[in-house]
Amino acid sequence: MTTVDKEKYKCLLPLMASGNEEEEKDYKGPTPGELLEPLFKQSSCSYRIESYWTYEVCHGKHIRQYHEEKETGQKINIQEYYLGNMIMKNPLSEPDQEEKENSKDGAKEIPTKNIEGQMTPYYPVELGNGTPCSLRQNLPRSSTVMYICHPEAKHEILSVAEVTTCEYEVVILTPLLCNHPKYRFRASPVNDIFCQSLPGSPLKPHNLEQLEKQQEMLKMPFRRVKEEEMPSTKEEKFSSIHKPVAVGSHQLLTVGTTHISKLTDEQLIKEFLSGSYCFHGGVGWWKYEFCYGKYVHQYHEDRKSGKTSVVVGTWSKEEHIEWSRKNAARTFYLREDGTQTVRMVSHFYGNGDVCDLTDKPRQVTVKLKCKESDSPHAVTIYMLEPHSCQYILGVESPVICKILDTADEYGLLSVPS
Repeated sequence: MTTVDKEKYKCLLPLMASGNEEEEKDYKGPTPGELLEPLFKQSSCSYRIESYWTYEVCHGKHIRQYHEEKETGQKINIQEYYLGNMIMKNPLSEPDQEEKENSKDGAKEIPTKNIEGQMTPYYPVELGNGTPCSLRQNLPRSSTVMYICHPEAKHEILSVAEVTTCEYEVVILTPLLCNHPKYRFRASPVNDIFCQSLPGSPLKPHNLEQLEKQQEMLKMPFRRVKEEEMPSTKEEKFSSIHKPVAVGSHQLLTVGTTHISKLTDEQLIKEFLSGSYCFHGGVGWWKYEFCYGKYVHQYHEDRKSGKTSVVVGTWSKEEHIEWSRKNAARTFYLREDGTQTVRMVSHFYGNGDVCDLTDKPRQVTVKLKCKESDSPHAVTIYMLEPHSCQYILGVESPVICKILDTADEYGLLSVPS
């Protein structure tokens, strides 16, 4: 082989492995449902703890999402929703019967899911009859539990995701499926090509050395920027690996960092404070729109069904001032020299859409926080739901740092002079 710089190398190409096709074809062992039978018969449950919600998967029985809160007198208040129940149906019967029938002629195609860039086979179990969903005319929530082979797993919940409104996908890692050759995890084969430089050529091509140096230089700055862009407060901390999962209208909602505008700071501040420039955020199914002094919306856009929108809260200066008399509208930061500066302001937005659970309008507290970043126009938006239909919207950006000192006693902001 000869490079563009006339460097010459002798390379040996590896033999490609044929894989496990014969083993899969000759397999006569238990079906996936039979392999999972011990998990269902033991009535075992798996748990995943998020920042606010806990997810409980009792295999073959139900999926529950709940939050426990201690009230005065140590009374425990539980907020819970069932994302699916197995009612009057054996989880092993119908799927296995179908599999046995199809296995005779090899017609059944095993579904796959992209797990960290690898198309991975899974065994699905459907659960319906969950808690009614107010956003879908009180239709019951439902879920698909996807069982995936992992030799070292202990039936952990890998992820919970809302794929459409009140319909969920739950991924479970289990070693039980690994006895079936069609469900084993297959890493993409990496076949090394060995090259030896010929007389007169360098050990490694010049262009390859340059490329490796550039990649090494890019690694550390990229990681630092990503870490700085993730939100981190005393109240809540989020990981870029395990983002909170959207689950309908009652949820710990998601985090998203975007770059908001290419306007100058002065233009952006004026348009933001006038309500004509709105911040958008969120990842996954639900997105959020925040227009200062106007409203907070939660919405989902779909090509088929159009836009589904929920008014989380609308602005009333009088209501906010009344709220601020009972709550801290400003949070201060103490500098090293002993002086104080405003670090965050909180604004109340009430009169949202009526909540089916409480029969009261939704409401949200918007927390505008100064957050330094190498990207001057980066904004991080996240939403929490500590109580049914009562939300907290966090908005963090370097742009906010420039206007917090204008906050009056009610936390109301103005254009810096």
